[in-house]
Amino acid sequence: MHKLAAILQARKLKSYGDKSPFPEFKHPTPDECRLAHRILASLHGDRHRPAEIKAPTSSAGCGNSPSVLDALVRTILSQNTSDKNSSRAKKSMDAEYGGSDRWEEIVKGGQARLQKTIQSGGLSVVKSKVIISILEQAKGKYGEYSLDHLFRASNEDAMKEMLSFQGVGPKTASCVLLFCLQRESFAVDTHVHRITGLLGWRPPNCSREESHQHLDDRIPDEEKYPLHVLLIRHGKDCEECRAGGKNLGKCELRKAFRKGKVKGEAGEDVKKEEVARIKKEEEEE
Repeated sequence: MHKLAAILQARKLKSYGDKSPFPEFKHPTPDECRLAHRILASLHGDRHRPAEIKAPTSSAGCGNSPSVLDALVRTILSQNTSDKNSSRAKKSMDAEYGGSDRWEEIVKGGQARLQKTIQSGGLSVVKSKVIISILEQAKGKYGEYSLDHLFRASNEDAMKEMLSFQGVGPKTASCVLLFCLQRESFAVDTHVHRITGLLGWRPPNCSREESHQHLDDRIPDEEKYPLHVLLIRHGKDCEECRAGGKNLGKCELRKAFRKGKVKGEAGEDVKKEEVARIKKEEEEE
């Protein structure tokens, strides 16, 4: 089993890169990113990175903690579940251990106890194993329950170290980079993956991991934080862009974005593509 885990980790690290796997796919352009940012900010209010990171007490908070290890565990609790469920699991850990960051107590209690504690958050069997494993590896490698040395690491080294942990993928690692380490990284969750597909910012059949590599490469650094936060907000609030939504022609982002492309606000090359696409649609009607 350990050998299989090592093979999977090696594959994951090998597949990670800082360049897009789709070099010929030229979207999004910087102009497209700025246009989407303006539209989303007008719909939901702009988002700015806070000067100081504070760990929330009432929610898990994806990556929100001044402690790297705590940020990583909180993000794992948030994987593949709702904010409500992950926050419920976090509060349960607080109640059970006297705090969700009581690492020694958590490890001493074992995986079965942790699994039962975070059951309300979903996927508790997998998440409890991942959390215990990360804690044991951190203590074994560094002599303490801490990964705060990553504050001094480069983006690439920090990403690769987090990806070396079994159960930690690009989205989880990217969230810790973006929120805890306050680096420019573009995390791709289900909302971001879905909406960037609707906007034509990625190839239609690519995986979330490929989306992460492509979008992290294409999106300008100054747009990564606000676009990530705003796209998630939009993906939860918009009736047409949320999971299972239908295109009714009312979504302000999609309407304004198309109009902006036609007007050339997303760049002249994008304007030509959009005008050609509209012409083709009109011919097919």
